[in-house]
Formats: sequence, structure tokens, C-alpha cells
Amino acid sequence: MDKLKLIFHEKSVALGKEIKDLIKNNGDKEVDQVHLRQLYGGMRGLKAMTYETSALDPIEGIRFRGFSIPELREKLPTAADGNEPLPEGLFWLLLTGELPEHEDVTWLTKEWKKRANLPQHTKDIIDNMPLDTHPMTLFSMGILSLRNNGIFAEKYAEGMTKYDYWDPTYEDSMNLIATLPQLAAYIYNRKYNNGKQIDPDPDLDWGANFAHMLGNDSQGFKELMRIYLTIHSDHEGGNASAHTTHLVNSTLSDVYYSLSAGIDALAGPLHGLANQEVIKWVFEMIEQLGTETPSDEDIKKYIQDTLNSGRVIPGYGHAVLRRPDPRFIAQKRFAERNIKDSNLVNIIWKLYEHVPPILQSLGKVKNPWPNVDAHSGALLVHYGFKEYEYYTVLFGVSRALGVLAAATWSRALGLALERPKSVTTEWVKEFVKFH
Repeated sequence: MDKLKLIFHEKSVALGKEIKDLIKNNGDKEVDQVHLRQLYGGMRGLKAMTYETSALDPIEGIRFRGFSIPELREKLPTAADGNEPLPEGLFWLLLTGELPEHEDVTWLTKEWKKRANLPQHTKDIIDNMPLDTHPMTLFSMGILSLRNNGIFAEKYAEGMTKYDYWDPTYEDSMNLIATLPQLAAYIYNRKYNNGKQIDPDPDLDWGANFAHMLGNDSQGFKELMRIYLTIHSDHEGGNASAHTTHLVNSTLSDVYYSLSAGIDALAGPLHGLANQEVIKWVFEMIEQLGTETPSDEDIKKYIQDTLNSGRVIPGYGHAVLRRPDPRFIAQKRFAERNIKDSNLVNIIWKLYEHVPPILQSLGKVKNPWPNVDAHSGALLVHYGFKEYEYYTVLFGVSRALGVLAAATWSRALGLALERPKSVTTEWVKEFVKFH
């Protein structure tokens, strides 16, 4: 048993025993109350599940195993040629709750290289789809096609006990994460690079190798991929992609089915697709204003015109956060160090200066601050990636780290099949009448 797997198994057994005691001694305690607005409002804010790998604080933002993004940038191992945290280290942290040593991350990088395998039938599926197929459609299909090499379904058919479900889930998760950059890069090159594929570089880490296969070997883009894949990885369990993955996996569908479903949720305009909406809106602004260096007054007027037309400002607002998204700030810090002279980046910074006070002046906006999507597109465009419909695939590669670590924990702890009770509006009307 490899070191990461052994650490995870020891920790999951210990936590499993602790959870059993909690349920035995406190199982009847009331945790939360449900309001009618939550029944009709997408169960927003309802505490109804556990999720071990991360938690979202409305003030401090996402914490990965208790660590904030600034802390991760300080404490996680980096590549020898860079300053940004390696996604491999973040995955180790999510799975074990422990900060990895450099040797742990080096091992994981090598392990994922060994496990990466994009089979010919997956390539054939991508190649045989119409060229105008959305990249997220191809990504979801590609993930499902990798299931032919899955381990969980085979072991389940052989009759393994429920106490062993975590083991093939771990193996499938490791294999899938290892292969996702190759799948995503294959999709990109097929759609946008005339089908000219780029072989992986065995000397590069997971994020830098992804950058290489996308056709950009600059140091800046490698560093961007490292920080991008780290900060987009997890966002507690209630967001749509994480919860969808968790729900499907709770049926004992394997991680290929589960992640594919989560990617389908990520593709929605109210979730991961929002990052392409932001850069599209900024491009429209530049075209309408006729300049890449608009004045403050130009930008404020465009913001107001967008609001007056009944539209929202994409990239601003968040269901939970009540301060600027730390993921936005992390990307801003990256840009300040690497590409502060970019006209597009400077537009993003001017929006950060002007959008919040305009939204606050409306008097009914709970969170006028930028979220993670407000900055990422400008960084990608700077490094040559203008195909914004592809951006959510990058998001999906990163999100796999969090949701698959969480899925492994769910199977190790034996979490139950999700089956909430629904009611009809007639039931609600009768309830209100007598309460």
C-alpha cells in the first residue's frame, strides 16, 4: 500500500469510529431548521450533509482542511522553478489533512505520470464528434469513456464488502486525476489546434505538463496553471458540481459516472460556465467602447448601462461570501507579479474598483464583491487562450481534485445514499394553514 493510501486509510478508520460515537451519543440533536424559503430556494444554506475536505466561510472564504488560500501559497510545496503551490500538494492535503513534504509531492507527481492513460477509444470518441461540439460536452463524454478501465465496478461485481469500497474508489480517483490533463488537452488541440496533439513531457509536474500539452511552455503560463488548478479545486460540498458528484457517488456509482455528472453541473451558466460569461462581457465592453484602455468614466457608464438593461455584472456576487473572493485576490496577486502591464488585466482591476460601490448604491445587493470568475479569463487571454468556451474545462480538471478526494472519504466513512424528502406545494399550503 502506497504512503498516501496508507495515511488516508489510517485517518479514515479513526474518523469513522469517531463519527459512529457522535451519532450514537448525539444522533437526536437538532442541527438546523428548515424555512419555507429554503424549500423553494434551492435548499440554500441548509446544513444537510458532511464534507470533509473544505469549508466555506462567508468572511474568510474557502478553507482547505483549515488552511486559507494565502496560507496555502505560503505552506504548500512549489516547483523548483516556481513560486506557486503545486496542485499535487493540495490533493495530498485534501486527502490526508496534513501538509505534504516536498518528497511526498514528488512521489505523487511520479505516481500520476505512471497512471496517466488516455486510451485510443477515448480519442476516437472525441475525434468523431462534430467540431462545433462544446468542450464541456466532450469532457464529460471523455470521462465516461475512461470508465472501461475502472476498478470499483469490477470489485463490486466480485462481491467486495462495504468496508473496502474506499480502496477502489481511491485507485479510480488517482487514475482519473492522472489522466484528466491529457483528456482536456486532447479536446483543446482537436478543436482549436487543427488536431495537432502534443505529447506529455515526463519531466514536468502535473500542472506544468498540462500547460505544455496546451501548447504554451512559458514559465508564466506554467505558474498560472499551478495556482489556477489549486484554487479552483474545492469549494465545500454544497456547490452544484461537488454536490452532484457526491449525490451520484452515494448511489455507489463509481467516480467516472460521478465526476461526469459533476462536470455536467459545472457546465451551467450559474456555476462554472460563469467564467466564460465574464470575459465575453469584457470583450463586448472593449468592442462597444472602441478601446482596450477605457477611462474610469467609460467603465462606470458601461457598468450602469448593463444594470439598466436588466442584466447582472458577471463575476460579481456570491451565494455565501460577503467579502472579495480570496481566489480572485490570489489571481490578482499573480497578475501583479507577472502581467501588470496587460490592458485587459487593468480593465479587470478597474472593474474591481468601480463595480462594488455601484452595486452597493443599489441598496439591495448582499455581496457586491468579485468572485473567482471575475479574473481568470483575463489571465488566460494574456497567455493566448482566447477560446473562452474552453475555460470551464480547466475549471473541471481542477475541481476533480476536491470532489474525488471527498468521494474517497465518503466511501471510507460509509456515508449513506442521499434521499431527502420532498413535499408538494399543496402540502406546504396545508402546513402553513395549521402552523
